[in-house]
Amino acid sequence: MPADLFEPFPLGELTLSNRLVMAPMTRNRADRHGHVTPMMVTHYRQRATAGLIIAESTTVSPSAVGYPFTPGLHTPAHADSWRTLTDAVHTEGGRVFVQLQHCGRISHPSLLDGATPIAPSAIRPAGQAVTYDGMQDFVTPRALDTAEIGGIVEEFRRAAELARAAGFDGVEVHAGNGYLLDQFLRDGTNHRTDTYGGTAANRMRLLDEVLDAVIDVWPAGRVGVRLTPENSFNAMTDSDPQAYFAYVLQRLGERALAYVHVLEGDMATKTATLDYRSLRDAYTGTVIANNGYDLTRARAAILTGAADLVAFGTPFVANPDLVRRFRDDLPLAEADPATFYGGDETGYTDYPAHQAKLAMTP
Repeated sequence: MPADLFEPFPLGELTLSNRLVMAPMTRNRADRHGHVTPMMVTHYRQRATAGLIIAESTTVSPSAVGYPFTPGLHTPAHADSWRTLTDAVHTEGGRVFVQLQHCGRISHPSLLDGATPIAPSAIRPAGQAVTYDGMQDFVTPRALDTAEIGGIVEEFRRAAELARAAGFDGVEVHAGNGYLLDQFLRDGTNHRTDTYGGTAANRMRLLDEVLDAVIDVWPAGRVGVRLTPENSFNAMTDSDPQAYFAYVLQRLGERALAYVHVLEGDMATKTATLDYRSLRDAYTGTVIANNGYDLTRARAAILTGAADLVAFGTPFVANPDLVRRFRDDLPLAEADPATFYGGDETGYTDYPAHQAKLAMTP
């Protein structure tokens, strides 16, 4: 019988209750010090029927911060605050990974105690940073010295250790969306001439070293990677993304990871020009597909083997019971973009589960 979206799925040594994944979504509801807040606990607990929740991008160090009110995992206090959230998800029967990230050049000195953001190369991104003082132009980042890169790797290792202390089921390494690891991967942002630039292997070196460090802490089967091969978000480009990310995926397939999570297309243009089935076939393990999926398209992806799991973002914002709504063919609520980023419980924890209409009795 063909696989179905609502069947359990073995993810390494874990068993997911279904193949629907809640995608990581920055919502800017942490406190100013990067601690999880009570409304975050409620938000994630409400959505625990997802087969897997990938918690929002979580910074691995103070220098990794790129936005206001985003959570961190670089102190024991951060881990303690996350523990309340992971316990709540587990109490509801859910599974939750955390997405570890470093924003790199997508930041601003005002978010970094006056320090200059770091990057593989000193190339200023187009656009503006979101800061506590409003929108401000991005600055030219400082290119990392070769000797500094080992320190970045150790920040990911420490965050992985804290993720275990926080009770997560695993971690996702964020190597997409124009943040630091993606900046090293793609040749539009990586102009280095040392062992971290130039060739395909060199540009992947930092991701490899980060994965080595994280897998020292977690079994490989509890570690995922996020990739966004053609996403231009945060002023990203690559000269040959089809060939390059086929190489990256083939290399990642040698690691027996929990999964690779692939954003199919460009968030900015809403188009997809790469052959994602070919990229999927370059990877030998579990693939989570993401970007604009609805129920029909998700079921087709599972049926054809184009993906093993499907991640949904915006539908989970307004539908905490999305799994039930899809399974029972119930109408979906619409999310309010005005409440996506920052604020209080409005547009965050106040979307209700679907209430079935009671039959009228004579």
